[in-house]
Amino acid sequence: MRSANIEEFVKERMAKHDKNVFKTSVWGQKTAFFCGRDGHRFLFSGEGSLIVSWWPPIMQRIFPTSLINTVGDDARLTRRLLSVVIQKPESLRRYVAMVDAFTRSNVAREWGGRDEVTVYPLIKDYTFALTCALFAGIRDGEQTSRLGERFYVLLKGMGQLPVNLPGTRYYKAVKAGDAIKEELRRVVRERREEVEVGGDDGEVKEDLLSYLVVTGDETGRRMTEEEIVDNVLLLLHAGHDTTSCTLTLVLKHLADEPEIYDKVLEGESPGERFGLGRHTKMKYSWNVVSEVLRHWAPVQGTFRKAITDFTFDGFTIPKGYKLYWTAFSTHLDETYFPEPRKFDPSRFEGDKGPVPHTYVPFGGGPRMCPGKELARLVILVFLHNVIMKYRWESVFPNERVVTDPLPTPSEGLPIHIHPHSF
Repeated sequence: MRSANIEEFVKERMAKHDKNVFKTSVWGQKTAFFCGRDGHRFLFSGEGSLIVSWWPPIMQRIFPTSLINTVGDDARLTRRLLSVVIQKPESLRRYVAMVDAFTRSNVAREWGGRDEVTVYPLIKDYTFALTCALFAGIRDGEQTSRLGERFYVLLKGMGQLPVNLPGTRYYKAVKAGDAIKEELRRVVRERREEVEVGGDDGEVKEDLLSYLVVTGDETGRRMTEEEIVDNVLLLLHAGHDTTSCTLTLVLKHLADEPEIYDKVLEGESPGERFGLGRHTKMKYSWNVVSEVLRHWAPVQGTFRKAITDFTFDGFTIPKGYKLYWTAFSTHLDETYFPEPRKFDPSRFEGDKGPVPHTYVPFGGGPRMCPGKELARLVILVFLHNVIMKYRWESVFPNERVVTDPLPTPSEGLPIHIHPHSF
């Protein structure tokens, strides 16, 4: 599904039915769209009693034992193990210096000495290399490049009809996913061997994959090889593509609106390194990012499945129905966001933030994105390092944003860059 089409489709159906829910068909599945604040609140609070997570065929095929496709005790175990590495404040603090050093090196290498760069390809490669290092401990450039090429094929197959015939995007995505998983299996086996002998120089690596290899639950149960591979693959997928398109669109808006760029720059100090806790103080910068996410939510929505019959807003939803929520139904609703097409970071200032369940770029309820805070850290570290070095303007000021399947500038956002003199 393309988000531009989804946006118009949802708006037309909501206007036609004057309801927060309507029924349709998606990929041959009987589906109810839950819209508006009430629809979001209902779905986000019904996990386990009325609904469970459900994902399209490609996601079930590629990530069968990952967090998104597990429920009950298995889901709680997986979420608990992942949260230790990607959610806990102490883990995020440990990543600050590494992410900052990685980013400074990347910006110096890829941006330095150039008058013009094309932003999206550079940021896409940067975020993928960073997530490989954070989640899998993979730092070899050749291996990262090989995985990246396969990931881009996998991404193109997301949201496609499950037609597994040679030449289709779905077929290519499945093949690419299988190749990535085989490579990750080798990494898991190597890491287990390192653990048995005490790791490199007597220490075990601190990336997510290594943590999952050695850590179990309170009963001592550890993840299987396939569970580790599926969850690391999921985070590599989720952790780089959404972040890369968000960062690209942040830089586009800063080019389009110099006064906002100036205000972001005012909050920085020349020569300052990104120290511990720095990202929590970049309030205006995060307001800018939040407004980008409101306009261009990378994840347009997700699915659930009804596990019993229930009624909502006058509609009876039968057991087995697929359910879908979409950020568009509130993010661009003038009831909650006056002049919704206007880019205005002040919407998120102070106590006048969005009404609950109306701003949902990371989802909501127990299925809210577990990597939200890590994504915030990575985005703000990159923004800090780029804005401290450069001012820029778009080569194509009116460049369109297209969605396939994520929102990105149609030409990849080529920009002219100018180093600061301070």
